[in-house]
Amino acid sequence: MPTVMATKVILEQLITNADRLNSLVVEAKEMAFQHGILLRTPETPNSSEVVSFAPFTLFPSPVPEAPLLQALAVYTHFNTLVDKISQDPDFLQESIVVGLNRSDYMVDQRADRTSSLKQIEINTIAAGGFGVSDRLSVVHRHAMKSVGLLEESKCIQDTSRTPRMSAALAKAWELYGQHKAVILFLVEEVQLSQLSHRTIERELWKRDGLEVAVVYYRYGYMPDHYTEQVRYEYSLISVLLLSTHLVGTKKVQQVLARPGVLERFFPDQPQVVEQIRATFAGLYTLDMGPEGDQTVAMALANPDKFVLKPQREGGGNNYFGEDIVRVLQEVKGDERRAAYILMDRIRPRIEQKILLKKGLPLKLTSICYEIGVYGAYVRYNTMVLSEVAGHTLRSKSAEYDDAGLTRGITTFDNPLII
Repeated sequence: MPTVMATKVILEQLITNADRLNSLVVEAKEMAFQHGILLRTPETPNSSEVVSFAPFTLFPSPVPEAPLLQALAVYTHFNTLVDKISQDPDFLQESIVVGLNRSDYMVDQRADRTSSLKQIEINTIAAGGFGVSDRLSVVHRHAMKSVGLLEESKCIQDTSRTPRMSAALAKAWELYGQHKAVILFLVEEVQLSQLSHRTIERELWKRDGLEVAVVYYRYGYMPDHYTEQVRYEYSLISVLLLSTHLVGTKKVQQVLARPGVLERFFPDQPQVVEQIRATFAGLYTLDMGPEGDQTVAMALANPDKFVLKPQREGGGNNYFGEDIVRVLQEVKGDERRAAYILMDRIRPRIEQKILLKKGLPLKLTSICYEIGVYGAYVRYNTMVLSEVAGHTLRSKSAEYDDAGLTRGITTFDNPLII
């Protein structure tokens, strides 16, 4: 893999040449400011008076082409799956439904040196990571050209995610049929990612009006986001139905992996079932009963082989290693354990990278990455639009088990196709 070797050689040279490295880092940060790859700061999260560059890698990360193409190829089927699961004619009143989702994967490295794509989760609410990061490919391509990697820089793809995600919102607005209507963003009180939301707004700002046609949820993925019980009378389209939110929960993820469940939603499409199922890691129930008891015993015997996942979103909620033992010892004898699922731990590819983050010293860091694939769909009684809306890469130091951009651990990245 000449591209990988060339990048490694350059990194080793840079890390021993402080002047050249500092010059390249300053240039990369300035380009991030030029292209709007920015976040508000934790000190002033609700003000744009002071901003910083969003954390990113100095160079893109080598990603095998096959698993990336696999993740992109299967995603329209995930659009269909999410939509089919969420449909309940006794519950839903909306005739127009929009889905903006992101499925996250890692490339699992096996002991025999083969690898396979495995799904971490599917995000059906607040599927962030696009917006300000759309232009990172420009910075990465320039950084590689600056150190003489001209041919290698051509392996970085442009990923224009925001226009396609925004197009689904615009299509729903069009189907709503009220030209004075608007699209409402429901966001958190603390707004570090406000500039990403503005990027989406710019794609939609050719519209004007007062009545709310579409609600886009970047909030509501944690229990404490629901502080009041309020009933709304509305005719609007929601980008998130309660049933759609539930599709993204860990329990539904585990149930979908059971034999025969996918076949229920794709009864005459065995190839689709095979494509989706191939991305599943081992997933195990912790419900009360013999099967759940077996899962508990398996996890306690080999905790380093698994991840314990609660029904929580937003990053930083999973348990690993001895923490699995601690939690299961506490809940194994009662119904509380059913609030978790167990998943095989994925052993991802490890790369050496220089991470650029405010306050972080410049050094080579062992990182692992997640591939995120975006999908957008609109249903108006039948499916009107369903497409793959692009991909993203997010990297973190391998010393951390769990991640999250808002937690300051994850950095934006790009795949260098190998």
